[in-house]
Amino acid sequence: MQPMKLSRLFLFVILAGFACAAAAQNNFSDVDRWLSAQTGNMGGRSLLVVYKDGKLIYTKAVNDMRAGQKLINRAIARRQGKEANTEDYTPDTRQPIASCSKWLSAALVMTFIDEGKLSLSDTVGRFLPVLTQNGKGNITISQCLSHMTGIKAAELKDELQDMRGMTSMDDAVRRIAMLPMEGTPGKVFHYSNTGLQLAGAVIEKISGKSFEQLFTERIAVPLGMTGTDFGKGPVALPAGGAISTPNDYIRFLEMILHKGMFRGKRILSEKAVADMQVNRITGDVKVAYAPAEAGNFGYGFGEWVMDNISPSNAVTSPGLFGSFPWIDNERGYAGFLMTYYIKNDGRNQRYKQLKQLVDKAVK
Repeated sequence: MQPMKLSRLFLFVILAGFACAAAAQNNFSDVDRWLSAQTGNMGGRSLLVVYKDGKLIYTKAVNDMRAGQKLINRAIARRQGKEANTEDYTPDTRQPIASCSKWLSAALVMTFIDEGKLSLSDTVGRFLPVLTQNGKGNITISQCLSHMTGIKAAELKDELQDMRGMTSMDDAVRRIAMLPMEGTPGKVFHYSNTGLQLAGAVIEKISGKSFEQLFTERIAVPLGMTGTDFGKGPVALPAGGAISTPNDYIRFLEMILHKGMFRGKRILSEKAVADMQVNRITGDVKVAYAPAEAGNFGYGFGEWVMDNISPSNAVTSPGLFGSFPWIDNERGYAGFLMTYYIKNDGRNQRYKQLKQLVDKAVK
């Protein structure tokens, strides 16, 4: 065989080897089967996107809603005063993401930390005097972001409904100021909407802008999240009021995965991202309330820590309706599962199963 033909054959073999390796690396057949088997237990619709190495490497939707599931979907939407969406999921489907909002809001607050306009050790009483007047002025921004305010909040659904009835952020803060305490700030973990509502009120006071405007300017626009917002109501709900899409949320996760960088733009400092991923539920902290789907996860700022490493190898911020965003720092990928259902039985195990299958697929 001539030397030129040999070199071409060699090149072909090398390229074919790379192609086979890439195909093996991204074998999502087990994930496909899992989504087909589990979607019926997750409201009848699911959509999973996975990002790695600068691109989406997997997008899969399963749409098989039963008539009863559509009725439940409409009932949930009615209670929220929103229009139900029972159409098939696509990567651009917009829907409420509940507590997945917490990750977005914590990142927004951290932009003020990066700029030196706010410190994690600053107390809320410095900006919100009504809290000082009610004995809560010593709560820090760090404690607000990590659910360690020591304030005894109502159940999550009741708390959100109460906040939706407020006519201004000041009203929301006054309502929180009157709540009882259940422990010393920093020593009690109670997963709720309270701390992030206070943090949102603080950055409004600092900037003179609404929370929604701040989120748009500092997070949504720089990341190209054109389908994500916190609504147009009189009071933004930082802990659970966002509406987003799979395509949008994966952009946010891409930024977090790359330690605050998004396609050449610095959104958050590397330190801010690392601080968000430190587990604050240490041995001396009492857990007053954590949702069942969190299992034994720890908690940082706006996100659950899925292991005990600091900063964490894997973090997440799942929502009431079952959507599950996560980042695996060790394997260098991010995933977002969109769903819409209330029943949370078995969710923690479901999240772990899905992540294990995706871990295996991305290798």
